[in-house]
Amino acid sequence: MPPKKRKAVAESTSKAKVAKKNDSKGKEKKGGASSAGSLDLSSFLKDDMWKERLKEEFEKDYFKGIEESLSADYAKGEEIFPPKDLIFNAFNLTPIDKAHGLSFSVLPGVKIPPSLKNIYKELSSDIPGFTAPDHGCLEKWAKEGVLLLNATLTVQAHKPNSHAKIGWQKFTDAAIKAVSDHTQGVVFLLWGGFAHKKEKLVDVAKHRVVKTAHPSPLSASKFKDCKCFSRVNSALKELGKEEVDWSL
Repeated sequence: MPPKKRKAVAESTSKAKVAKKNDSKGKEKKGGASSAGSLDLSSFLKDDMWKERLKEEFEKDYFKGIEESLSADYAKGEEIFPPKDLIFNAFNLTPIDKAHGLSFSVLPGVKIPPSLKNIYKELSSDIPGFTAPDHGCLEKWAKEGVLLLNATLTVQAHKPNSHAKIGWQKFTDAAIKAVSDHTQGVVFLLWGGFAHKKEKLVDVAKHRVVKTAHPSPLSASKFKDCKCFSRVNSALKELGKEEVDWSL
């Protein structure tokens, strides 16, 4: 039986892309609230292994600040992406020993984001036989052990970086460190200068790091021909792990 492949992908955008809009005036009031009516984000993290590794983060002041900021936005009727039940999608879909999330992913039928189009272009030139799909759903990669993690897990609709300073980056840094500390042989693919700073959280003695430009249209010329996907597979092979099947 081949060894499990494990790969973490950290990226720098603070936009959490999802396919459906949350109803901040209706459904959002039904879940994740304590008896006092405050927001309890931890209730949306379902995976037991991640809960164990991140439980201390939920008790810290900065995380309480995240909950207060989001509660205020919901109370004002702000449209927040993603819906509450998808905020921890990256963690719920894949245990810490497999690692995956959906930062670039959208449901079938939703227009493919520009950055994902650039990812598909690079895959087409980098991975023999890859054919770009007509959808932007990356859930198959979840089963391949791919973690696509945003530095910031929520954002106000039409307001890029609106939640970049409410504390999410401390939480996602803790998640990256948890993967580094509690797994063996992960390849961290860091897209963009902001993500490159996360290398300090990785134990490079037992993991590998691949750094490239971000696939955003703003840096597409630098991302083009970076061969990051084949480089990831080469690193996995070097670590004795099964390569990622990038087909979708």
